[in-house]
Amino acid sequence: MNYQENLAIIIEASLVAGTEIMKVYASDFDVEHKGDNSPLTIADKNANDVINRYLKKTDFPIISEENKQIAFDVRKNWSTCWIVDPVDGTKEFIKRNGEFTVNIALVQGGNPIMGVIYVPVLKTLYFTADNGNKSYKIEAVSEGVSVVEILKNATEISPISIDDEGIVKVVGSRSHLNEDTEAFVSKLQEKHTVEIVSKGSSLKFCLIAEGEAHIYPRYAPTMEWDTAAGQAICQGAGVRVIDVTTNEPLQYNKENLLNPYFIVQE
Repeated sequence: MNYQENLAIIIEASLVAGTEIMKVYASDFDVEHKGDNSPLTIADKNANDVINRYLKKTDFPIISEENKQIAFDVRKNWSTCWIVDPVDGTKEFIKRNGEFTVNIALVQGGNPIMGVIYVPVLKTLYFTADNGNKSYKIEAVSEGVSVVEILKNATEISPISIDDEGIVKVVGSRSHLNEDTEAFVSKLQEKHTVEIVSKGSSLKFCLIAEGEAHIYPRYAPTMEWDTAAGQAICQGAGVRVIDVTTNEPLQYNKENLLNPYFIVQE
């Protein structure tokens, strides 16, 4: 399959998964907790089933938060694989604040080259195109809309640069910042007026990619499925997602699927 065929599959998968998620969102659902005490609902399971069904049409294996994790001895031989979070922001889902997403990314040689992020409550879709060299957004999209229509009507997104004279919008928590993030913000405040912009899930990446904020410092734990689709969309828009320990882009399908701290900026 070529890039466009795989992209069509994951766009459709994200929309159908979004429909299943919204069925649960509208119901009186139960909340379970996994071994790490993170929450889980039937929406996570149903969306994962949908996405796995679509991705099995392709040539590539799957890493998903809700699949049984595969040993690195097997994964290290994968040059290309899917990385999936069926419901990114389950805590936001449980709060019913709408800030949760469906994340699907294709990783090749450790680099995310394709990605979709779908926001079911807003019916907003972000996706890469042009072999991962551009990123787009379309609103008011629904499961019944054809991929051809989506590709035709979507708008290319791009970031904004930090203006020496202007306000710097930093993606973070309004209620609290951890010590490392506070230190990062304090350094910015030496030269700029800083405004904190808060969003849940992978929408943080989308804020940077579409120019609604300038920088996203992440000095807290994330897993590869939390970030792969967001990184693909950011890179398509010309935004860097940089490992603070190496000053290189985040890498994927690592032995440890836990990410290092990172910064997202044009």
